[in-house]
Amino acid sequence: MADITAQLVKDLRDKTGAGMMDCKKALAEVAGDLEAAIDWLRKKGLSAAAKKAGRVAAEGLVAIAAEGTRAVALEVNAETDFVGRNEQFQSFVLQAAKLAIAAETLEALQAMPYPGSARNVADELTQLVATIGENMTMRRMAKLSVAQGVVATYVHTAVAPNVGRIAVLVALESAGDAAALLALGKQIAMHIAAAKPDYLNIADVPPEAVEREKNVLTEQALASGKPAQAIEKMVEGRLRKFYEEVVLNEQAFVMDDKRKISAVVADAAKDVGAPITLKAFVRYNLGEGIEKEQADFAAEVAKMAS
Repeated sequence: MADITAQLVKDLRDKTGAGMMDCKKALAEVAGDLEAAIDWLRKKGLSAAAKKAGRVAAEGLVAIAAEGTRAVALEVNAETDFVGRNEQFQSFVLQAAKLAIAAETLEALQAMPYPGSARNVADELTQLVATIGENMTMRRMAKLSVAQGVVATYVHTAVAPNVGRIAVLVALESAGDAAALLALGKQIAMHIAAAKPDYLNIADVPPEAVEREKNVLTEQALASGKPAQAIEKMVEGRLRKFYEEVVLNEQAFVMDDKRKISAVVADAAKDVGAPITLKAFVRYNLGEGIEKEQADFAAEVAKMAS
């Protein structure tokens, strides 16, 4: 029998919102497999959240930079949100994002000369760590480009121009009017910031993710006690709902929920004077997937008092 630790139960509770005893039972049922336990809770209707990939806890900034038909998003992490308000840090992140347009990888960016300094980008960040007194890391970068068209950008909760907590890139391939394309791309980017899609098209959803969702939906439908034919239709309907939640082109546009994003793009082609292809998108949410250690102040006080 797997050892069900208190930490494992806590991790499952944090990810699902289910009760502690339910989490413990779920882990016991699946021999301590955390992901299988999430599915078990969902099948029993005990999970308060279908998808919590990780607690957003890391601090710092995300930045965007664009040049011609290409753009980049860059995340640089720090220990506290105080650093995100530091002008030196903001300047570094924005400058690094501009340099990243010409870099193929994060490692290549770190090796590039930093403007106005004898140091490279990595060493400049090290110098900033020494100056500000807080650990910082360059975590990730993503680039989009089109042969013809635009890559629109958007920063949500910006603390300064082009730097903030959520950065979005949207690549639109088209021979149409660039200004109109940028306006469309900005609207779609704002939608992405709010709606948090995982995939561009249904075909992009990994087969294993679809199969996993089907299994959960089937278990939920079977609990209704309805006949097999009805259950099949229920699963099909709920799977469509799943796609509408995670696939950008299937989502209802936040500015006009009567139309899907795919329809918004198709309709916009008339305004720009040429067909439009929504080629790709990037959404960076500061610190997503990183668990930040939380201090147990009660334990610290008790320790000090003992």
